[in-house]
Amino acid sequence: MKKNPLKKKPRLNFIQKIVLQDLKNKKCNNIQTRFPPEPNGFLHIGHAKSMHLNFGIAKKYNGICNLRFDDTNPKKENSQYIDIIKSNIKWLGFKWKKIYFTSQKFEKIYQYALILIKKNLAYVDQLSKDDIKKYRGTLQQPGKNSPFRNQTIEENLILFEKMKSGHFSEGSACLRAKIDMKSPFIIMRDPVLYRIMFVKHHQTKKKWCIYPLYDFSHCISDALEGVTHSLCTLEFQENRKLYNWILENIESINKPMQYEYSRLNLEYSILSKRKLSVLVQKKIVSGWDDPRMPTISGLKKRGFTPNSIQDFCRRIGFTKKEHYIELDLLENCIRNDLNKNTPRTMAIINPLKLIISNMSEDYKENIFIPYHPKESSMGINRITLSKEIYIDQSDFSENSIPGYKRLVLGKTVKLRYSFVIKAIEIKKDKNKKIDTVICIYKKNKLQNKEKVEKFNGIIHWISKEDIFPAKFFLYDRIFNVKFPELKKDFLNYINNKSLIIKNGFINKNILKNKNFNTYQFEREGYFFLNENKINSKKLIFNRIVSLKKKWKK
Repeated sequence: MKKNPLKKKPRLNFIQKIVLQDLKNKKCNNIQTRFPPEPNGFLHIGHAKSMHLNFGIAKKYNGICNLRFDDTNPKKENSQYIDIIKSNIKWLGFKWKKIYFTSQKFEKIYQYALILIKKNLAYVDQLSKDDIKKYRGTLQQPGKNSPFRNQTIEENLILFEKMKSGHFSEGSACLRAKIDMKSPFIIMRDPVLYRIMFVKHHQTKKKWCIYPLYDFSHCISDALEGVTHSLCTLEFQENRKLYNWILENIESINKPMQYEYSRLNLEYSILSKRKLSVLVQKKIVSGWDDPRMPTISGLKKRGFTPNSIQDFCRRIGFTKKEHYIELDLLENCIRNDLNKNTPRTMAIINPLKLIISNMSEDYKENIFIPYHPKESSMGINRITLSKEIYIDQSDFSENSIPGYKRLVLGKTVKLRYSFVIKAIEIKKDKNKKIDTVICIYKKNKLQNKEKVEKFNGIIHWISKEDIFPAKFFLYDRIFNVKFPELKKDFLNYINNKSLIIKNGFINKNILKNKNFNTYQFEREGYFFLNENKINSKKLIFNRIVSLKKKWKK
């Protein structure tokens, strides 16, 4: 079979090119990556990008990717987050080779700290946190040495042992690397390696009261595990200098290489776990898994699929250029996936009763519609036409409006899959709100070959015979500005209409098919059946995304 000359090979991103070159030059024989989340919150879609890269690189080049929990800050971590993270990774379709915890290496990391002290490359500092910051200097001014910097090796060994044994209170002492307080790179101005915390750790319990900082533990963990390519986002670019300095001075046998790529910045979203936790704490959302949250659990609960998130990660790619990704791209990815895999049916979110006056009381007509125009395996849906039906309130207007292509008093419209009807009268309740629309139907030309007058549009409906009560959670963007992460007062930009709850109807016949929990409600959007809130009297559906882009800039 001849190759198609027009079919191009997928382009490699810059990290794939580096890995390929390293293999070619025998810089490494086997590729090993790691996904290193901190168990201090739920994973978000930015972590999905990291997973796609780390697990993807390992799979593409026949390597392995391990899961490592960076659990060095017990004040913010707990085992609940560990379970959620593992569940998220599996749901997205990724598989790790081994699970590690940084805490498993605390003893070895401690021994490496002792090596630096014995080399006179680390010291115990007793400056306050504020003074350490003052002594560090700025980008324009060099730092100055701590008065504790010239302690002898013996003094530092004794003081570090006192830190370990709980002699010092929190914040009264720390271990710092001894590098260069005049370095043009602030990260190299004697960074802190260990701090004191009297907190029970979810893995090591009360064994330790000193904990290594990420910059110290991360590179050592990479080396001990045999990581070849340590992939992280651009905010760690300067940290690479410290990463390499530590590995060189502890004389590590394995020397992983760190490479940076741009983090995910998503419009109308926040991807800072610290700020996301504020939304949870202030109860702006119901929790980390609220369907409006950009967390993996939130997206799953809303109805997003693993395929759509993977497709999104493929499309945005990996570069060194920082930029914002349009939220529309993520929404288009889920639309494309659901368009292929979800059945169509009709639902009424804002019900308005409609009576067809020239139809007999006992009239019932069964109409059979494929659930999907291209996937016959999804089966056939039966809908019933009767004298009393329900349409959406937005599909009727008492007065004619320019450009309005729906039902208007005195004009005609077509019921989807059925007759043309004409509105002839309205009835209002005591509050002067339209309660019922009276119509007459006109038989179409397929039945009696009469010429049918032009109709004003096509609307969806559900017969009284088929209705089943449902509650619709209409989710939208949680922020009403494009770049909320750039706002210091980001809470002032919350979209107060990010969740609207409506009571309406679905067609009860869809409940007979237990194979589906996601539907395209025609003209309304894609909806996910909230299985946690199913009861015999009412179902709850989460709107995943509208059928078309509706957001007004």
